[in-house]
Amino acid sequence: MIKYFKRLWNALWNSTTIDEKAEAALKETKTRLKAMKKELVDVKNAFKNVASQSKDVLDAAKGKKRRGRKPYYKNKKKTTNNNLKKNKK
Repeated sequence: MIKYFKRLWNALWNSTTIDEKAEAALKETKTRLKAMKKELVDVKNAFKNVASQSKDVLDAAKGKKRRGRKPYYKNKKKTTNNNLKKNKK
């Protein structure tokens, strides 16, 4: 009878390591999922860039001029006096 309770006691203690292993595996899975999500965002952004570049290749095949970066002076936003007056009120 004592052997039975010892085996039962040992079996109960051994089952707790399974729970601990499951918790560790779950934690590892969550960290891997987070890393995969970050990588998928990077892949999505890279794919958008590739799609944009492929349009440029098609335009070049049609004989259109190469589109480059816009000059800095064209990107500047000018403030007008009307905007300044509206903000003061």
